[in-house]
Amino acid sequence: MPCGLLLSDDMIFSSRIVGTARDLGLSIKAARSSEILLTLAREQSPRCVIVDLSNPGLVILELLQKLAGMCSPRPKVVAYGSHVDTETLKKAREAGCDIVWPRSKFVEELAKGLPEWILSPGN
Repeated sequence: MPCGLLLSDDMIFSSRIVGTARDLGLSIKAARSSEILLTLAREQSPRCVIVDLSNPGLVILELLQKLAGMCSPRPKVVAYGSHVDTETLKKAREAGCDIVWPRSKFVEELAKGLPEWILSPGN
């Protein structure tokens, strides 16, 4: 079964995302660090990776390069962050994230987007 991965150290918000996926009959595994996410990516071959851009120590360009090097095709990368941190959102777009939204838009689109993100083949 296709799966998704989530990078976030916000346990409450992670539970919301994982729970929404479960309610839709989908599977998402959460990681609190880039290193754990990459380990899961090697094991799972995810179709989608959701990234909280405020995750401590995150270097989005480096993460995308590593995902591209280990997953074929590279999973769709959906990133979200604070609407006031426009520079981080811009850097995520420039790095090659497929979707970059402020957190509020991500929440709004989550239930509708998850099936598409996880069930359609990667890039």
